[in-house]
Amino acid sequence: MILIGTMNLTRTQDRGNFYCPTCAITQTYRLRARRPWLTLYFIPTVPVGGPEIFVQGDQCRSTWDPSVLEMDQQSYEKAAEEQFRDEALRASLLTVIADDKITENEIDALQKIGPQVLQRTVDREELGRLCSIAQQNKIDAMNYVLTVSHRWNQEQKRLALQAMFLAASAEGDIAEEQMNVLSELREIFEMTDGEYQSAIEEALEWEA
Repeated sequence: MILIGTMNLTRTQDRGNFYCPTCAITQTYRLRARRPWLTLYFIPTVPVGGPEIFVQGDQCRSTWDPSVLEMDQQSYEKAAEEQFRDEALRASLLTVIADDKITENEIDALQKIGPQVLQRTVDREELGRLCSIAQQNKIDAMNYVLTVSHRWNQEQKRLALQAMFLAASAEGDIAEEQMNVLSELREIFEMTDGEYQSAIEEALEWEA
């Protein structure tokens, strides 16, 4: 009986130092190549397909695309901050449409939140595009926040909470669906009651 199968073999191609986005420090890495092989009696004989090249941090064991080697700490932090602003805006929009509608007051609020809270401009075309994507794909606000917020630091979580609150309260009264989203953020963001309340009070001062 002939035993034929496949296995992945990984080899280290290079070593060096890089800024690790996971650890937020400079650490050593290995540039590795993973490739499937056809096996005969469990012995690798023929490579199948091309190799997958990736970077692996020696300390955290996180893996990254080789392009991570081209980024220094300053470049990464700038890219991460821009990504946060985009994510916080999307979270605010998703909070607004949690009740399946969006009003002119809410659109105006989102456009004000952009430069005031997130330090980025927001136009109606962008909001319309994001809203259409969210509704077509049935993206839930809480699921989205749970997915992206693990990358946020505490200050970013505070800003996101403030942006989401200001967007949800644009009509004066907060809809039940929006209130449900906001009420879960304290636990998700690991805030104390005092930290949560302080963030909301500061947001109300901006609105005033």
